[in-house]
Parts: sequence; structure tokens; C-alpha cells
Amino acid sequence: MIKVGFIGLGVMGLGMTANLLQKGFEVTVYNRTPGKAASLTALGAKELDSPAAVAQASEVVITMISNDAAIREVYWGENGIFAGTRKGHTLIDCSTISPTLAKELAAAAESLGASFLDAPVTGSKPAAEGGTLVFMVGGPAETLHGAQDVLLAMGRKVIPMGANGNGSVAKLAHNTIVGINVVALAEGMAIAAKGGIDGASFIELVQSGGAASKAAELKGAKLLEGNYDVQFSLELMLKDLKLSSVLSDGLKVPTPMLEAAKSQFQIGDSMGLGELDMCSVAQAYEQWIGRKLGDKA
Repeated sequence: MIKVGFIGLGVMGLGMTANLLQKGFEVTVYNRTPGKAASLTALGAKELDSPAAVAQASEVVITMISNDAAIREVYWGENGIFAGTRKGHTLIDCSTISPTLAKELAAAAESLGASFLDAPVTGSKPAAEGGTLVFMVGGPAETLHGAQDVLLAMGRKVIPMGANGNGSVAKLAHNTIVGINVVALAEGMAIAAKGGIDGASFIELVQSGGAASKAAELKGAKLLEGNYDVQFSLELMLKDLKLSSVLSDGLKVPTPMLEAAKSQFQIGDSMGLGELDMCSVAQAYEQWIGRKLGDKA
């Protein structure tokens, strides 16, 4: 069985690592903030004291980290992954990062005789825990073929996107749609609520008609209940939309809806909602209309 290292035991990483262990992989783990690994060591994981140590103990190293700066620290920092990387290693980053950084990571790995895949995911906390993530992967086909079993231990589908960096481009394009859809759902619910429509009845309508969406499926009930427990945080969605904005500027793609959605998430962040679920952006609408979206008629 392939020896796997996993670095980044946050909302997503915990579920992903648990699935690897449950599928029989030998797993070593590291998290920058101590105290996150207890549930995984109980399942058989071994916790090590640095990314370099995890790399040295593994054949495949997976990272799931919050942002570009943290990725740089984990890979290039003192006792970082590259300090423990050797020829034949496969490094897989499942974070949402800039395509430019993904290409830098691939080049650095290649210089050490290793291979790199940018393999961000779609699916939030429930999908990570349930092993139903979808991976969009940039990198060499032969590397992806060798890592397929590892990825499918954590998810239900792997979609090749082409060269290194393309996985990151696909994820930013995808999350642009997700962010816009969440804001659209909140805005439509605000119109209905202010007009005196029962929230539950309106969500039933949305899911029965042309406005049906994954956002309504995943977030409709949460908005009706005012439940903002984190599946994917508002601050992470805002980070992704900012990255997408930079990417689209570089590609010279006009993105008026992206910019509008980004502004709404910035409003939510300024309200102190960053650590709540991304659907908490609806609280801005509730403040504006003076009532809850889930209010009864």
C-alpha cells in the first residue's frame, strides 16, 4: 500500500485523511496548528513534527492549506516539504491557490526529481467526510494515473484538466459560479421575504423550477434555519473570488458578475462573518430588509 503524507488538518483535511485511513493507507500527518490530529491518530495515523518529516516518510504527499502564503511556507519554509522531497515522490496540492503558484510548485518539484499535481476539489465538509469529493487535476497524465487510487480513496471522481496550473484555473472558474449562485440565492430569498412570501415555500419553488441549483440544495435549509455552521467559510470563498478576479484580469475576461459577488462577500467579511459558512453572506440582506429570510409568512 502506498505511504501517504497529509498536511493541513482543517475542515476539509480531517475528513479527507480519515477516508485514506479507512481505505487502508498508511498515513503520516502534520498540521501547523497543534492539536488537530487526535481523531486521526486514533484511526492509526502517525503525527510528525514537520512537513519535511512527513515528506521523508511518504511516497505521496497531499496538502490542503488555506492560501498561497501558507502554501509557500509549508513547501519552501524551514523544514518544509521540499526539504524532505526525493526523486520519485508525488506531491499533490488540493488547496485553492493561484495558477501561477501551482506552476512554480510543479517546476520546483521537477527540479528535485519529483512530480506535482494541482488537484483542488469541489465539495465542502460533508463531501470531504463522505468521500464524495470531485478532483480537478492539472499535471502529467502518467503522474495522475499513479495517484488515481489515492485520490479516489477521498473522492468519487477525478477529472483531468491538462497541464500543471489548469486544475487551479478550473477551480477558480468553478468557485466563481458557486459564489455568484450563493449570492443570487440570498438575493432572491430577500425579495421573496420582503414581499411576504413564506421562506420554506419559496425554497420549494426554487428547487422545483428553473432557479434550481446546488446552492439552493446545499444552502437553502441552512438559510431558512439561520444555520451558519461551516461547510465552506465566507472568508475562503472571498479569497477564491479575489484570486479569480486577478486571473480574469490577466486573461482579459470581463467578469461583472464575479465583481458583484466579490463585493457582497467583502460586505459579509466586513460584518465579521468571515469564519462562518459562506451562506452567511445572506445576513447582509437580512439587515437591509429588516427580517430573516426564513421567516414564516
